[in-house]
Amino acid sequence: MTDERSPIVRRRELGALLRTLRTEAGLTVEQVASELLCSPSKVSRMETGQRGASARDIRDLCNLYRVTDQVQRDHLADLAREGRGSAWWQPFGLPYATYVGLEAGAASIRDFEPGVFPGLLQIPAYARAVHEGAFPRLSPDVIDERIEVRRNRQEILTREDPPPPRLWAIVDEAVLHRVIGGRSVMAEQLAHVLAACQQPRMTVQVIPYEAGAHPALDSTFILLEFGDPVPGVVYVEGLAGQIYLERAQDVERYTRVFERLVSVALSQEKSSHLMAKVQAAYEER
Repeated sequence: MTDERSPIVRRRELGALLRTLRTEAGLTVEQVASELLCSPSKVSRMETGQRGASARDIRDLCNLYRVTDQVQRDHLADLAREGRGSAWWQPFGLPYATYVGLEAGAASIRDFEPGVFPGLLQIPAYARAVHEGAFPRLSPDVIDERIEVRRNRQEILTREDPPPPRLWAIVDEAVLHRVIGGRSVMAEQLAHVLAACQQPRMTVQVIPYEAGAHPALDSTFILLEFGDPVPGVVYVEGLAGQIYLERAQDVERYTRVFERLVSVALSQEKSSHLMAKVQAAYEER
């Protein structure tokens, strides 16, 4: 999979470019809307990637912003077309489809999980047990579907073009000891994570119990970063649903929190040693 199959990321890239062009032209959203005979919300949603742009939209905006370079105009048109395309995850009707689209096009993923291993590192048996514990309960067919989606998502870690994202996961030590799916499943899950740690673009650290309080004690979040000019986004998930934080100050705040977590967590070497020790304990019983 490549980010060419992520319409969401293409729309965000297009939006960032359109916003830059508007700013350089010295126009406000309201002025652009007035010229295009549309609502300001349409212009804003195109700039944030929440709405796709038609070929006519691109033509009119290029004319308004006085974009004369045909290569640039063609690039914007291509992004608009790709942003309206379909992707492999869309037929599944996922409640977190936006996140999957962002993940598919990410260059860097920094994931903090206090309760379970990150989805990109979960084996099927572990993922099944996680889904079976969900509320409201999911049907067996939906669980099978979600596991298949997770398997497809994990393919980004082994893709060749573009290179796989840089995955940096930090988990609480409780994740190692919470028996999800049974002891044999936990042993297999830990073996899988230990093998993943051998990949050059992957880091997994464990925050030990001894670390005490830290800035994300009651949080779960994922920092997604992309190539320029696409802005980063923070994904926060909980019982209240999914929240996407896109303001630069929010992304910076979570970046600083993640850096703090890196400093209080065990090094990857010590984390791997701890995970191997726990895995051995599961295998012995």
